[in-house]
Amino acid sequence: MSDDLCFASATEVAGRIRRQELSPVDLTESLLERIDTCNDRVNAFTEVTADLAREMAEKAERALASGDELGPLHGVPVTIKDLHDLEGHAIEQGSHSQVGQVSRMDAPVTARLKAAGAVVLGKTTTSEFGWSGVSRNPLTGTTHNPWKYGHNAGASSAGAGAAAAAGFGPLHQGSDGAGSIRMPSHFCGVFGFKPTWGLVPHLPVRNNDQVSHVGPITRTVADAALFLNATAGVHPFDHTSLPAPPTNYLQGLDIDVDGLKIAYSPDLGHARVDDDVARLVQAGAGAFASFGCSVEEVSPAWGPDGPEIGRFLWAVHESPLAVHLEGWEDRMDPGLVACIREGCGHSAATYLAVRARKLAYVEAMHRFMADWDLLLTPSVAVAAFPVERLQPEGWPQHPWDWLQWSPFCYPFNLSGLPAASVPCGFTAEGVPVGLQIVGRRAADGLVLRAAATFERARPWAQVRPNLHP
Repeated sequence: MSDDLCFASATEVAGRIRRQELSPVDLTESLLERIDTCNDRVNAFTEVTADLAREMAEKAERALASGDELGPLHGVPVTIKDLHDLEGHAIEQGSHSQVGQVSRMDAPVTARLKAAGAVVLGKTTTSEFGWSGVSRNPLTGTTHNPWKYGHNAGASSAGAGAAAAAGFGPLHQGSDGAGSIRMPSHFCGVFGFKPTWGLVPHLPVRNNDQVSHVGPITRTVADAALFLNATAGVHPFDHTSLPAPPTNYLQGLDIDVDGLKIAYSPDLGHARVDDDVARLVQAGAGAFASFGCSVEEVSPAWGPDGPEIGRFLWAVHESPLAVHLEGWEDRMDPGLVACIREGCGHSAATYLAVRARKLAYVEAMHRFMADWDLLLTPSVAVAAFPVERLQPEGWPQHPWDWLQWSPFCYPFNLSGLPAASVPCGFTAEGVPVGLQIVGRRAADGLVLRAAATFERARPWAQVRPNLHP
C-alpha cells in the first residue's frame, strides 16, 4: 500500500487512469487496505462496500481496455454519507430506530457520481439524523478526529471529513443544513464546499425550509470543483434545483484573485470566538490583502439577529423526529431528544412570525453581500474538543444548543449563499482551524477561485495526520 497513492487528489488519479498509468483496481485495493488498517482509529464508515467497490473498479478497468467513452470521474473513489441513498445498501442515519432500512434507489448525487464513473468505497458516519455538529451517534459510536484521537471531527458529515483527512480516498459526499460540510472540514483540516442552494439536487426535498445543501469534502479545491462538475444541475424531481446551464467549475481556478472587495468579520457582530481560532483566521483573512484584494473589517448589522432565529428554527425543524421518541427515546442521543422536545408545541402563528424574521434577515444578508465580492469569517468558533462533550469546556452548557459554538455556518444555510471552509493553520494543540469564504448567490465559481488562490499561497494538502502511533 502506498500512502502517497491514498492521499492523491481526484484530479491526479483521474488523469493517470485516463492515460492508463494507474489501474482503478490497484487504486481501489490500496484504499481498501488503508481503510482496513487505519479505520479502527477513525471510525469514518458505517459500511465499507468492498465488494461493490471491487466490482465497479473492475468494470472501470474493462472500459479502459475496450476504449469505451469515459466519464470525468472514471475509476475515482468516492464515499456517500449515511443520510443519502446508495441503492441496495443500508441507510440507518446513525439511529437505532432506522436499523434494517435499505435504500431502494440512489440519491441524485449518488447516481450522478456513478454515472461519471466513480467507484463507491462505502457509507460514512453522521450524527443521529444529522442533528448536531458532534461526531458521534448512538448506533455507530464515535468518529475520531484524525489529528487528535478522542476529539470532535465535526458533523453531521463526520465520516466524510474524517475520511478525507485520513487518506481514505479523494472525494467525499457531504450535506450541510447548518454547517455539516464546513464544520468537519474545519475540525479535520480539509476543504469543504457548501454550494448555492439548489446547485446540487437533493431528494427527497427536505422539510426544513430549504437549508440542506449537498456538496463535497475533499483535500483540494480542484477536487471539489471536479465533484461539482459531475453532480450540479437541474433534476426533474427536485423542484428547488437550479435550472442553470452546465458550468466547468475547474475553469479559472488557476487565476489568482486580485482587485476584489472583501469584507472580513471576526464575529458577525455578536459571536464569541476562542483566541487561537481568532488569531489564525485573522492571519488568513489578512493574506487576501497580499493577493491584491481590498480587505475591510466589518460588523454586519444583521449578524446579531441570527442566534435567536437559528436556534428556534433548528429545534422546530427537528420536532417531526418526535415520532421516534415512543419506543426509541432511551436509545437516542439525549441532546437530540432535548432539541426535539424544545421544538414541539409551538403554534403555527409563532413559527410564521419567526420565519418572517428569518426572511428579513436573509434579505438583509443579500443586500449586504451586494456591496462585497466575498465575506470572510471563522468557519467555527472553536477548535476540536473532546468528542464526548456537546459543549466545549468553558462554554455555556446547554442540553442541546451546539449552534452557540458554530455561529458562522447556519446564516449561510438560511440565505442559501455559497460558502467554503479552507484550512488556515493549526492551534498549539496541533488541531486544524478553518477560514470561511462566503460569496453572493450563484457566485460558486468565485468562491472556489478565492479558495484556490489561498491554497496556492498557503497549501495544506501535503500535511497529513499520523494514524500509526
